[in-house]
Amino acid sequence: MSEGLAQVVKYHVFCCTTERPPTHPRPSCGGRGSGELINYLWEKVMGLELADVRAGTASCLGACNAGPVMVVYPEGAWYHFENKVDIDEIIQSHFIDGKIVDRLLLNRA
Repeated sequence: MSEGLAQVVKYHVFCCTTERPPTHPRPSCGGRGSGELINYLWEKVMGLELADVRAGTASCLGACNAGPVMVVYPEGAWYHFENKVDIDEIIQSHFIDGKIVDRLLLNRA
């Protein structure tokens, strides 16, 4: 394994970007603006130089009615987010302070 890949990653973030046609019976995260918000998340993580956070897109995560959604590992915290304020709170609370944002958590039970 190369040195670059051995870098410590504390959080892996997967954000749904699935986009379905507006007439589809299931809603989609992409149709609710997840793409723009995920780009904002990337820009903020890079700007804050949070080298221990890796964020990527994912196809459908199966929580379509709650979208847009992301899941953060290793905690397995599933978040619903609607705007840049929500993204900022996840970055500050979860990625920087290490505290899950209860108000944005999805009930996955």
